[in-house]
Amino acid sequence: QVQLVESGGGLVQAGGSLRLSCAATGSIFSTTAMGWYRQSTGNQRELVASITRGGITTYAVSVKGRFTISRDTAKNTVHLQMNSLKPDDTTVYYCNLLGIHGAEPYEAWGQGTQVIVSS
Repeated sequence: QVQLVESGGGLVQAGGSLRLSCAATGSIFSTTAMGWYRQSTGNQRELVASITRGGITTYAVSVKGRFTISRDTAKNTVHLQMNSLKPDDTTVYYCNLLGIHGAEPYEAWGQGTQVIVSS
């Protein structure tokens, strides 16, 4: 079983920065990708950014140029550097891990970390 522990959320003024971190522990097998999603009340969870084992990154259009995802493969850790934050970025952010155990894909989610951007 994989556990994802998130940290780094909080309150920041518009234009400020935050850095989210997510550490994966437990029975981690082959990780194919890690990423960050966010979900506001009443909305679907949406991809913010992801990074594959090979280093290929994907970003939501709304955060491209402001957010940067990075990972430490050896430590099974992923970070999300968020700059030029806007009030619209306020929501709960969730860490996600995709992996394969043998031929079986698996997925894990963190419990979420709150980001609040004040105007």
